[in-house]
Amino acid sequence: MQIYIHLQYQLFLIMNTNYMFTIQRILKSLKKQEQNEKENKYIQLYKAIKSCIINIELPNNWILPSTRFLAEELKISRTTVLKAYELLLLEKIIVSKQGSGYRVNFKTNLTEKELEKHLLHDKEAYPKLSSKGESFLNNVSLINRSPGASLAFRPGLPPIDIFPVNQWKNLLNTYWRHVKSSTLSYARSTGIDPLKKSICNYLNVSRNIKCDHKQIVIVSGSLQSLYLISSVLIDKGDNVVIEDPAFPNVHSIFKSAQANILPISIDNDGIDIKKMKELSHLKPKIAHVTPSNHYPLGIKMSLSRRKELLQWASINKALIIENDYENEVANHSIKTPSIFSLDTEDRTIYMGTFNRLLHPSIRLGYMIVPKYLIAAVEALQEHSHRFVAPSIQVVMNQFIEKNYLYKHIKNTIEVAQERQELFISEFNDCKNMTIHNTNFDSLHLVAKFNKNTSAKEESIIIQKLKEAQITSHSLTKCFIGNQKQQGLILGYSSVRPKLLQQKIKKLVKIVNS
Repeated sequence: MQIYIHLQYQLFLIMNTNYMFTIQRILKSLKKQEQNEKENKYIQLYKAIKSCIINIELPNNWILPSTRFLAEELKISRTTVLKAYELLLLEKIIVSKQGSGYRVNFKTNLTEKELEKHLLHDKEAYPKLSSKGESFLNNVSLINRSPGASLAFRPGLPPIDIFPVNQWKNLLNTYWRHVKSSTLSYARSTGIDPLKKSICNYLNVSRNIKCDHKQIVIVSGSLQSLYLISSVLIDKGDNVVIEDPAFPNVHSIFKSAQANILPISIDNDGIDIKKMKELSHLKPKIAHVTPSNHYPLGIKMSLSRRKELLQWASINKALIIENDYENEVANHSIKTPSIFSLDTEDRTIYMGTFNRLLHPSIRLGYMIVPKYLIAAVEALQEHSHRFVAPSIQVVMNQFIEKNYLYKHIKNTIEVAQERQELFISEFNDCKNMTIHNTNFDSLHLVAKFNKNTSAKEESIIIQKLKEAQITSHSLTKCFIGNQKQQGLILGYSSVRPKLLQQKIKKLVKIVNS
């Protein structure tokens, strides 16, 4: 009971603080107005509040003080405040809901295009963006992002409905219950040692990867890893090899870093080494590959091709980025050695993420960097992203140590495999598209059109699916060179069976029409 009373009191203090800010704004607005003695007080108050709202001094959805509180603070009658609020309600500038009081209900009328036009008009009055700033701005459209979109059939999502929320919550509660004030200070920018050591052990057992925990950098995800690597290694015009097709976010980050992209096609064994050798005179600095499970086509790089790639890197004094996303799914039955484990020259940057295994909102990933890059990457971390919240790192460390991660991986694979089989069986009714690869290698599937389809037609279908609350990514967007293929990238694992069936019927209907 005492805890409840304490929380209520804290809420009362917070609300009153917000109200006092609001009253200060209103008083300031009242003073600015030319006082008209003939105007009633409620008219003056109405105009003052309206002015604050229109000038966005009180933002949209802001809670206004109660009529009683405002009347007491302004030393006016409550009737005056009620009349002022009634005028604002009539204009729909504020709204009133039972139990939640009065809220501001005013959005700026400027559309995105008008706002853009306004900004462009004033562009000359400000310093120019750097060439790198312009580059990131121009390439942001390449990134695959669909925040808030429907789970069906968004790629990159694990079965988030089976994540052990209670286990995680208990670990987090335990952390805050026993946390020491000394641990609330700054932590090492590349991550806390206990988590790094747990990841070392996890990778040793699951991927036969042996490394020093000091080589591990904790990040928020693969995009941050690529940003750090490109920032410490890439100068404008440096050559970077990328698989074609490739994850659009990979293409975007290197292009934004002003690298010269060398797209290399893939065959049944992975990236085409012969074509890479033909470009050796360009002295590429980096080759980015997804050997366990090529994105988006799901091809596994053969062991011989991995060895050839390492030999190419040695001859060209280049680095390999081994993006081993979803390796737990891709290697659950046949475990092909990672490129990192085969590397004897410390030329491989290994990237992994928990976002695609647990849930994206956790924002937690890692990479292993060659020893000569540790200091540079840490320096960049210090200057920019700083670190992932230590509380999350501590909980993730406990999640691994208590064997929860291994159990969750097992559950994820079982549930995802069942949902993939259901997805494929239901998708068979689709006459105009065929699933490209039915092996259980990834948490997404690629469906290709059975007849020649233009990129424009693909885009129209994706838009129609979006209107039907179905998310899909473009296969065309993954291709960098001129040889493109049309299709859809569909994530299936985050959708419960009943909803999955309903959504596929809608999808099939749209694609077949």
